[in-house]
Amino acid sequence: MTTSSSERGVSLGMPELPAPGYPDDVRARLEADAREVIARYPDSRSALLPLLHLVQSEEGHVTRTGMRFCAEMLDLTTAEVTAVATFYTMYRRKPSGDYQVGVCTNTLCAVMGGDAIFSALQEHLGVGNGETTDDGKVTLEHIECNAACDYAPVVMVNWEFFDDQTPESAKRLVDDLRAGRQVEPTRGAPLCTFKETARMLAGFPDERDGAVEATGSAGPASLVGLRLAKGETGAARVVHPRDGGPHDEPRDGAPGDAAVHEPSPAEHLSSHDAPQDTSASDPAHPAGPVDEEGQ
Repeated sequence: MTTSSSERGVSLGMPELPAPGYPDDVRARLEADAREVIARYPDSRSALLPLLHLVQSEEGHVTRTGMRFCAEMLDLTTAEVTAVATFYTMYRRKPSGDYQVGVCTNTLCAVMGGDAIFSALQEHLGVGNGETTDDGKVTLEHIECNAACDYAPVVMVNWEFFDDQTPESAKRLVDDLRAGRQVEPTRGAPLCTFKETARMLAGFPDERDGAVEATGSAGPASLVGLRLAKGETGAARVVHPRDGGPHDEPRDGAPGDAAVHEPSPAEHLSSHDAPQDTSASDPAHPAGPVDEEGQ
């Protein structure tokens, strides 16, 4: 049994017409911005990524008109621009919402509840992955990693962090976004629309009063490793020896409390990664030959 081209979803009609250009006033404004971006690079084609963000800030997604504009400004073919625009998921290929709500479903966030959050939001909003609510406010998507594992599970809205989320807190978040209520990220700059975010990603400053000062820095959970690397130690903690359970010696607190050990900067904080005297590490007892069964 054969299948027709229409059933296979293959169009054999006329080729797609060239993309229309921007209106003259929009073109003039975008050209001025584009030339500013291009001037930052010794090779003009290196400006393609920020230019794609620039045209995305105009319409909320990268249109064929936007790709044609990038090609003309950088003396590239539209095929070259399309290859880049379709490779990176940060460039939207269809109309999307004012707020891109991304739920991390990578390993740690998923284990900590990211999958449950994503499922709850799909049901609550009535949309699937990459789909937008009917009011045009929220586009929901799962993303592989928010680079914020120490605050898992994490949701991002227009690339701003909302840490330590639950299904209920995430539903309140999207409800507030749709209702136009003010929403504050856990850390970082105040929230703005996706178009405004795209313009910043194109390399233009955030001109909102106090926005730059509000960005702050990494949170305490992100800086623990850095402090340890510098030899700084945190609060006293209980360390259980490898060869037994908790110590029974009393400390200054209640009788029977586990002994508190203050680690030195050079000491391993976990007994599980401390060096052990084994046949491989003890010169006095070198490892002998290993038989086929690993003995």
